[in-house]
Amino acid sequence: MKLTWEQLRREFRPMMRLAWPLALAELGWMAQGLVDLIMAGPLGPAAIGAGSLANMLFYPLVVSGTGLLLGMDTLVAQSFGAEDPRDCRRTLVNGVWLALALTPPLTVVIWGLLPLMGALGTNPRVLALFGPYLRALLTSILPLLVYSACRRYLQAVNVVKPVTFSLVSANLVNVAGNYALMYGHWGAPKMGLEGSGWSTSIARVYMAAVLVAALLWHERRSGNLLARISWRPDFARARRLVALGLPAALQIGIEGGVFGVVTVFASRLDEVSLAAHAIAVNVVSTTFMVPLGISSAAAVRVGQAWGRKDSRGAALSGWTAVGLGAAFMGSAGLALAMFPQSIVRVFSGDAAVIASGALLLQIAALFQLFDGFQIVTTGALRGLGDTHTPMLTHLGGYWAIGLPIGYALCFPYHWGAPGIWVGLTTALILIGVTLLAVWDGRVRRFAGGFAEPQNDQERLV
Repeated sequence: MKLTWEQLRREFRPMMRLAWPLALAELGWMAQGLVDLIMAGPLGPAAIGAGSLANMLFYPLVVSGTGLLLGMDTLVAQSFGAEDPRDCRRTLVNGVWLALALTPPLTVVIWGLLPLMGALGTNPRVLALFGPYLRALLTSILPLLVYSACRRYLQAVNVVKPVTFSLVSANLVNVAGNYALMYGHWGAPKMGLEGSGWSTSIARVYMAAVLVAALLWHERRSGNLLARISWRPDFARARRLVALGLPAALQIGIEGGVFGVVTVFASRLDEVSLAAHAIAVNVVSTTFMVPLGISSAAAVRVGQAWGRKDSRGAALSGWTAVGLGAAFMGSAGLALAMFPQSIVRVFSGDAAVIASGALLLQIAALFQLFDGFQIVTTGALRGLGDTHTPMLTHLGGYWAIGLPIGYALCFPYHWGAPGIWVGLTTALILIGVTLLAVWDGRVRRFAGGFAEPQNDQERLV
């Protein structure tokens, strides 16, 4: 399928109109963790390390739970493209039920990490701060899942400004909460790192409330159809959501789990190495938020085109998103390579942490472009209904290749934290190249015109 520059240029504007609010929303999401890390800086390296360790274990599990809701991107966007608003609402209802069902098991699993980290030999000073902070975060699981269900629906029907507003404004709530609860201002107790956990949970309740309000406002403007359909669980649709979302959840768990494991590796090193690793993870996670927003836009635009049986439109949307992601991440890689010390100084004034963190960022600069490729193509493939391929690619790239290389270089070869990051870089380059080739092959496969999938199994391939 040949696509012209004129066609790509025309797609650029609607893609940007959807992508930039979502990218800003993802940056707002990431800013919560960055603010927590920066405001924990005066508490010392142990607090930085404990907060990062808790987040690297909490988020892969919870975000894997929200990953089960990613099937809403596909089903709602395709129904919206096919002009079937009732079907869009049915998916939303079952997404909310799924969010409620996921909360108890996720809470139990994360609670079980508390004794496990002690048994794994975590630095005792880090462990003392880790437990109270993680327990505070547990209260944010339900609002995060409800927020995610509402967000997936709203963005799939092109309502994205409330998503951006909720995340950006939640940062103000979080900063105020940190100021009060971490350091004992405004009559609040001085709780240290634990106070940051409670502040984050309060901010997430606020985020969920904003999107529920936005959803009700959208319903009033569009005829209150949600109030006229059954709110009983539809187990057939729920199974379809899980069939689409489970591979996406596993992919998120695979990727996030690797960062959790390598943070556990770093927790066995000295406090400086752990703090430098924590800072580097937060920096690359921040750059990742922009292509993650573009990826969500790609899933929506590709899904809508697929729903209206427009294969050329799906290809245009996917390649436009890939180009946007590559432009941003290429620039991010240059910034990490050229200004690593200045970036680390934002988080810490410790000379040893700055030197160690700068080296890690220079290594990370090598994979930025490929990280953009892998996440944007993952979104584009999700728009088509393919969530299996990214999951399998991440499994092989991270766990079969990247993690063993990182462990070997870190411990047997005594490279320390840089060895971990060489392993991550190797994995991301391989994953990015593979998924880009898969997307290109998929586009070529439907170059002859639209072929409607005949059943759910075909939709997932």
